[in-house]
Amino acid sequence: MKALALYTAAALIEIAGCFAVWAWLRLDKSALWLVPGALGLAGFALLLTFIDTPFAGRAYAAYGGVYIAASLGWMWAVEGQRPDVWDVSGATLCMAGAALVLLAPRG
Repeated sequence: MKALALYTAAALIEIAGCFAVWAWLRLDKSALWLVPGALGLAGFALLLTFIDTPFAGRAYAAYGGVYIAASLGWMWAVEGQRPDVWDVSGATLCMAGAALVLLAPRG
């Protein structure tokens, strides 16, 4: 459960950081939006270092599924676009894959 909380926090911070850059470039917001963007992206990278796995690549791979699900949540909560059945199905498949990568028994 600790990993899921870390992944969720990292995803929200990363998405917010990416959205700040998006807002600057695509929504004609001030360049000052790059400051929280950079902080968000740095915070996301820092949070992933707390995942309990000996290999960074495994932590990043498992994070991918959480990021996809969180991105769809962002799309719905912030951008007002409800995910469709294909979005939810894809995110579910990705979360299952993330769980397999992170939690599979290894000898």
